Parts: sequence; structure tokens; C-alpha cells
Amino acid sequence: MTRDPSSYSTYLVTQESASSGRSTLEIVEATIAGGIDVVQLREKATPARDRYELGLECRELTAEAGIDLIVNDRIDIAQAIDADGVHVGQSDLPVAVARDLLGPDAIVGCSVATVEEAARAETDGADYLGIGTIYGTTSKDVDDYKDEVGPERVAEITDAVSIPAVGIGGITPENAGPVVEAGATGVSVISAITAADDPQAATEALVSSVETAQNATEPDGVAR
Repeated sequence: MTRDPSSYSTYLVTQESASSGRSTLEIVEATIAGGIDVVQLREKATPARDRYELGLECRELTAEAGIDLIVNDRIDIAQAIDADGVHVGQSDLPVAVARDLLGPDAIVGCSVATVEEAARAETDGADYLGIGTIYGTTSKDVDDYKDEVGPERVAEITDAVSIPAVGIGGITPENAGPVVEAGATGVSVISAITAADDPQAATEALVSSVETAQNATEPDGVAR
């Protein structure tokens, strides 16, 4: 069952090459046990056929756990594995095209780094935003994430749009709090979990950090 993106608090982006020799399925299983609430299948370097097969297995795990599965970039794979939605970047197909192809019930997320990009994504039909790079990262070979934007940009963007957002890039349990206090519903991570010695424990630490920040934040987004 597709959930409301405003409930996305701890968001895993998979990347097997950054998983210390473990498979993506091992990471997904561990993070589900640790309390992750949405999984984005990334694996950009994986051939489409292999990503499709992996996606089917991730779909089974996430459906059983009752959490959403989002596919990075590839609308065709999202459709083929019956994912809950797709996440596109600034160099991918436009949000409006993704929306047209997937229909009104699918979740469409978009990576943004500026207020202008965020406003356009909302106008074009995005359901949520991934704002970054917050602190900088070595996890993403990215064109979309050129600069560190910091929690200050999260506040600027979340004040300007009405759809939910998660922060991404260089986020750890130690620095997740300011991102949530700035207005994000949660945080999205790759290596903070995938490269951890114990991915389940790392997920639990991130969940705890986000929950602490959520509990310390007033409804208007101002920290107590």
C-alpha cells in the first residue's frame, strides 16, 4: 500500500557498491528490521535487467514490511516491478512527464537544490522533494548535487513549498537533527547505513536521531 510521503522520516537509497561487500537485499532486510520507512532503489551502474530482477525482490521485501519502494530515475522499471513511485533528478525526465506516465496515484519525488527548482517540481506535480546535498557526500556521482546547501536551504525551500521534503547528502545520526528542525520531514541516506558495520544498528540510530528532532520541533518548524 502506498503511503503518504509526508510520513517519510528515514529514507534509504540503495547502492551496492557502497555496501562493504554486502548485497542490496541484505541491506534492505537489515534496514527494515531497524525501522526504515521507505526504500529507493538506485544502483545506477547496474544493467537494467539486473536492476529489474533486484527490484522485484526489493518489492517483495518492502511490500511484506508495508513500506514504500521508490525507483531512482527509471520510470519503466518502476512500472515493471509495480513500485510505489519514482524519484527523478534535474537531468532526468521532467516531473510532469513522470506524472503523466505513472498516473495520479503513483508517488513522484524530485531532487532539488534551490527554491526555484523546488517550486517548479511542485507545480509540475511532485509529491515530495529530496533537498541536497546538505553536507556534501562521496556517495553520489552526481550532477544534481554540486554544492553543499546546508540546513539553511532546507528552511528556505520548505517555507516556499507545501509538499514534504527530505534532506540528503552527508547525513549521519549526529547531524540529522538540524535538517529536521529546519523543516524536513526526515532524512535520506546511502553510506551512513550501507557502509556501516551494522546496518540495522545504524538505521536504529538514525531513526532515533530523527525522532528526537521531530519531538523537539514545534508544528511551525521552529525548534524549542
